[in-house]
Amino acid sequence: MAKVYLGLGTNLGNKDANLRHAVQQIESQIGEIISLSGFYATEPWGFESPNSFLNAVVCIETTLPPRSLLTATQQIEKVLGRKTKTQQTYTDRIIDIDILLYDNLVINEPDLVIPHPLMTTRDFVMKPLAEIAPELV
Repeated sequence: MAKVYLGLGTNLGNKDANLRHAVQQIESQIGEIISLSGFYATEPWGFESPNSFLNAVVCIETTLPPRSLLTATQQIEKVLGRKTKTQQTYTDRIIDIDILLYDNLVINEPDLVIPHPLMTTRDFVMKPLAEIAPELV
């Protein structure tokens, strides 16, 4: 079993429900939830929007290898209503699921980078991560 940390974010619709639905989908399709941070209200990062975000971090144990995990998280995003993944410019989104850490693996591929390259610059990731895994931060 791999220990994985995922970052969750939403700034459209019923944000609390969006995060809860994402957590339910993660548990049913990816693996057992070990811990879930509180939900943090934050301002948009990297773009302008009148819609604030709600963010969280979840720790799971999974048997999925990294590439399959990426596919599963993207599928969950689609099921929950995400239309497109951010390419160059950040936009409002109903749900975003980022792979932050996967055990101690380091992966650097065009569409899969672990650890997440921007996680340490984002308070909306580091605060909830510190809540559930202070030894990592």
